[in-house]
Amino acid sequence: MTITSNYALRLQKSLLDEVKRIATEEGTTINQFINVAVAEKAAALRTEAYFRERAQRADLAEFDRILGKSGSEPPHAGDEVPEGLPNR
Repeated sequence: MTITSNYALRLQKSLLDEVKRIATEEGTTINQFINVAVAEKAAALRTEAYFRERAQRADLAEFDRILGKSGSEPPHAGDEVPEGLPNR
């Protein structure tokens, strides 16, 4: 069972009107819309922090070393750059 709690939320009238409109269009309640919006924002912030932390651990010298390796094999069938895309 999910534990819930109450929080008095003050929204600007224009924002509340927009939330009401969207919730109605989506066939949901204002409460559910706000819950989903907060969950999406929290997930986005956690994801951003995760990638920032990963980037700080990156070994750029190793990255450059790996990218600097030149392959000796010709491209395999299907590896061609599609027509119309820049070949870099």
